[in-house]
Amino acid sequence: KRSNQDTTIPGFIRIVERVSWASPIDTIFTVKGGVEDTNFDPGYEPDWAVISTVKRDQVREHPPVKETSQWSFSLPLSELYSLRRSRFSLGRNFLVFTSRGGHPLPPLHFHRGGTRELLRALQRYIILAPSPVDGRLFLAYPHDSGALSQSFDELHLFDDGSSDLVSRFIQDPYATTFGGFSKVTNFFRGALRPPDSPFHSRGPQDHHGPPSADDEPGFELITCGVELGPKPDVTRGQPLDKWEEFLDPEGRVKDPQQIKELVFRGGITPSLRKDVWKFLLGFYPWNSTVKEREDILRMKTDEYFRMKVQWKSVSEEQEMRNSLLRGYRSLIERDVSRTDRHNTFFSGNDNPGLALLNDVLMTYCMFNFDLGYVQGMSDLLAPLLFVTQNEVESFWCLTGFMEMVHQNFEESQEAMKQQLLQLSLLMKALDPELLDYLDSQDSGSLCFCFRWLLIWFKREFSFEDILSLWEVLWTRLPCENFHLLMAASILESQRGEFIGSDHDFNTILKHINELTMKLDLQTVLRGAEANYLQLACCKELPVKVQEVIGLVRSPQPR
Repeated sequence: KRSNQDTTIPGFIRIVERVSWASPIDTIFTVKGGVEDTNFDPGYEPDWAVISTVKRDQVREHPPVKETSQWSFSLPLSELYSLRRSRFSLGRNFLVFTSRGGHPLPPLHFHRGGTRELLRALQRYIILAPSPVDGRLFLAYPHDSGALSQSFDELHLFDDGSSDLVSRFIQDPYATTFGGFSKVTNFFRGALRPPDSPFHSRGPQDHHGPPSADDEPGFELITCGVELGPKPDVTRGQPLDKWEEFLDPEGRVKDPQQIKELVFRGGITPSLRKDVWKFLLGFYPWNSTVKEREDILRMKTDEYFRMKVQWKSVSEEQEMRNSLLRGYRSLIERDVSRTDRHNTFFSGNDNPGLALLNDVLMTYCMFNFDLGYVQGMSDLLAPLLFVTQNEVESFWCLTGFMEMVHQNFEESQEAMKQQLLQLSLLMKALDPELLDYLDSQDSGSLCFCFRWLLIWFKREFSFEDILSLWEVLWTRLPCENFHLLMAASILESQRGEFIGSDHDFNTILKHINELTMKLDLQTVLRGAEANYLQLACCKELPVKVQEVIGLVRSPQPR
């Protein structure tokens, strides 16, 4: 209905040769049965978007719009300035095309996937280059390698020479007709700024400005023919079962890197975990002597109990006037009562382990009051408390662990969005077919992996497996994002379950959740390391993927 701007109109988007067209500003809404219909009969109902590959011939006068008209629009690719690919937080993808005159066309909503296929098909006629200031924005260039090279050089999009990259970038796509749904609404008219807007004219110094609150993660089109070699065979090692021989006469660790490599390869024997974990988590410096560690323990014990007294000494009357502390206490009490209750250390109603869990988390709120307590922190603390069997040591190990993952718990969730985007980049390189399938089922955002990344697979593996997994991840080998390579390994292991099935978003989410306690940790670790080695050996690996796995340093915000 025209009176309802949010009406969903089913239709098609087609790339058509030699189509007559009118100026985009005049043809955003055209009339069925008008001039367009007389000159071009597509043979089906024109509730569709036409992307023409022909240059402008003439401007037709736009006839008056009737109440009974159908909505359609067309745009020659020679007049396409840019397109923006976005998705709702947990929903479908949509594209917005903008003409060189700065006029955004109605957004196209893809309820059943197809955005990737459309982008590939468009590359037959034009080249789409990511904007240097907005990862979701793609700028359109003609198939003129000379002009394109100059454009790339001006935009500083690539580190390599442009001419070679241009020749590799141009690919013959498949399929030029795609089904979808075109949702015509004025609400999204401003979703893409025109070329002459301040956004496109600002200087390089503004490229790292604060993102909008409703910005979605960016999109990198990795379809430039990157071919990975075969996955290498990976074997796991034996756990670290000796400790004293790695210490010098004064108790210093002689070769911390060797220790980390041994732990990464095979983990740690349970009897040594209490000692080695305190080094991996920064409680003790690797170069500290036995005497220095005694002093550190004494100092950290005093500091811990000073912070504990702060919340212990708050009276009920004071707490009634401190809503933040009261809220933290309520959240902690609720989470403690349901954290790892199957473990004997935390089972039962009057178990001292529960009291320690509560006290350490409350004290952490004093240590980091800005962050306070967020659901999930109890999951991180429980294994630390179980291994150390000590309130003070578990607290300081928790602070070291939180140094690695604190951004996961920040209210903005920017770090989690970034990790999901990085996981998507890895999957585009490792298994683009699988990611294409997930994207076609509205699951390309990989939001079903959120819990994996938030608390480092705590709910996916057994308690004993988590002890082995976390000590591997704490080594930060072979890269800080090894947990993302693990997530990719798990997704790849489910390839046969997904591709060719009739799963939709809900059943994919259900299947992922049902993997809990069914995954073999050593298999996943081998797969993750094989993924790293396979990517690291690729000479043409996109820079963004190299950044994710630590082969190159990510640019720092200014």
